[in-house]
Amino acid sequence: MYKKIAELLQKENKTAYQLSKDTGIAQSVLSDWKNGRSKPKVDKLKILADYFGVSIDYFLDEPTKDTQ
Repeated sequence: MYKKIAELLQKENKTAYQLSKDTGIAQSVLSDWKNGRSKPKVDKLKILADYFGVSIDYFLDEPTKDTQ
């Protein structure tokens, strides 16, 4: 799931630091997501969706192994 966040960051020319500062989501939380230690909860997905102008489904719609 973090891959999609990273793609949006790149597309918007933003850094994880800027994302953290703008949304209030701690950098340590972003790091945990990136390293697979945890996944975003719905409230955080809502914040991310609003921030990037996408739907929550955008983050939840993970490709299946057959389509990767």
